[in-house]
Amino acid sequence: PLGASLDDSRAMVAAATASGAINMVGFNYIRTPASHFARQLVADGEIGDVTWFRGEHTEDFLADPQTPATWRTTGMSNGTMGDLAPHMINGALALIGPITRLIAEVETVHAERPGGSVTNDDHAQVMCRFENGAMGQMYFSRISSGRKMGYAYEISGTKGAIRFDQEDQNALWLYRMEGPDSTRGFTKILTGPAHPDYEPFCQGPGHGTGYQDQIIIEAKDFLTAIDTGKPVWPTFRDGMEVNRIVATALASSESKTWQDVAAF
Repeated sequence: PLGASLDDSRAMVAAATASGAINMVGFNYIRTPASHFARQLVADGEIGDVTWFRGEHTEDFLADPQTPATWRTTGMSNGTMGDLAPHMINGALALIGPITRLIAEVETVHAERPGGSVTNDDHAQVMCRFENGAMGQMYFSRISSGRKMGYAYEISGTKGAIRFDQEDQNALWLYRMEGPDSTRGFTKILTGPAHPDYEPFCQGPGHGTGYQDQIIIEAKDFLTAIDTGKPVWPTFRDGMEVNRIVATALASSESKTWQDVAAF
């Protein structure tokens, strides 16, 4: 995330704006060729008007309650809402658009671990409404047993649907509401040179890219922004918008009420 808090990110946006410096935030998971292609499909209306979104970022590195306390288990900025949630929130904003209101539950499951108390959150759930009218659900967890890189989403539209799971990052599942019922179903699309940012790594479709390639794509975009002097998404301001959602979710969990993002 952009800083440890919403105040941090606002200060960073102000400083970047005042300096005129090119700025960018390291949300690398959304940079896979498959997710980049999913963004294009949604933006081009290939699945019609989006009606529903479900996203998660789930891992299990703290699923075992006997895993000792570390720096990750102290301070809200190191908890699930500060560590994992920003990636999927950024993904939701990129794929669907702004979130207007939400209700959330943020929870610590294992309050005590060998070596100390836990002072931040283990998992959280969010129900939200997007500006375009779509409903949304998101779940974030560092205690999701069996999940290693559970950055996954589903998008439903009036003409089709999309599914993606980072644990199979070179595949995108696409459903089109067309043709006879007997042949309808999700199609597995293996990324290849026809998809964004794939060809520089390999000329063969289905051969795949890896985690490190997301970082290279990200670095390429940032260097291009510096070279051309033109901002490239996601900028500091985009990172600040993610932190607004995080702040709204934390306030919602504390008050147990729906909250408007515009209030933060």
